[in-house]
Amino acid sequence: MGNYYSNTCTVNNNNVFCFDELTESQKEKVDANKVTLHYKKGENICKQGSFASHIILLKSGLGKVYLEGNPKNLILKIAPPNSLIGLPSIYDGNNTFLYSASSYIDSEVELIDIELFKVLIQENSRFAYRIINTLNEHTVQTYGRFYCLTNKQMHGRLADILLCLSERIFRQDVFSLPLTRSDLAELTGMSTESVVRVMKDFKDDGLINTDGKEINLLNVEMLMKISELG
Repeated sequence: MGNYYSNTCTVNNNNVFCFDELTESQKEKVDANKVTLHYKKGENICKQGSFASHIILLKSGLGKVYLEGNPKNLILKIAPPNSLIGLPSIYDGNNTFLYSASSYIDSEVELIDIELFKVLIQENSRFAYRIINTLNEHTVQTYGRFYCLTNKQMHGRLADILLCLSERIFRQDVFSLPLTRSDLAELTGMSTESVVRVMKDFKDDGLINTDGKEINLLNVEMLMKISELG
């Protein structure tokens, strides 16, 4: 079970390979039916319940995908560059975004016409296979996300997020964190005060070091044990 339910903040997404499967004429159609937009930090990229006229490709930056709720939102995943946002909207009988997304930092996105996207899935089996694979990866990641939030204690949740940021977002043990302590609290289902306290515990135990926004994971092996044991 361990590997399925660890590092649950995002999928292990290196590149969006699905577009490599398109023919040249299909790529030309995509280029003719997309627009590029820039979002500043904190801006909404899509709104839950709004009309889904496009699929969103995050070209650069960092986003969060979340379910809106009252009084709290539930973050489903962090979206790194090359993430596709809005894929769950593609099914018969639905024409709305099933979640919201916003930018953690300044970001660039491409909006691709959703009707063209559906045609490409029907026309190109290898493209469709890549999309199905992407959806399955996100499903497993979401299962892990719920497992983490409902079964792990505070130290396990924060260790999970720090490892995920290191391994799947920044891909190094030392990174500058663009997220606030409030963002980390939202990601881990904890209060801001609890995040600060657990971060201090990790620092006092020699597991991490912090300098402003820079975080250095000093003992990845122990953080992994804490994440796995919850």
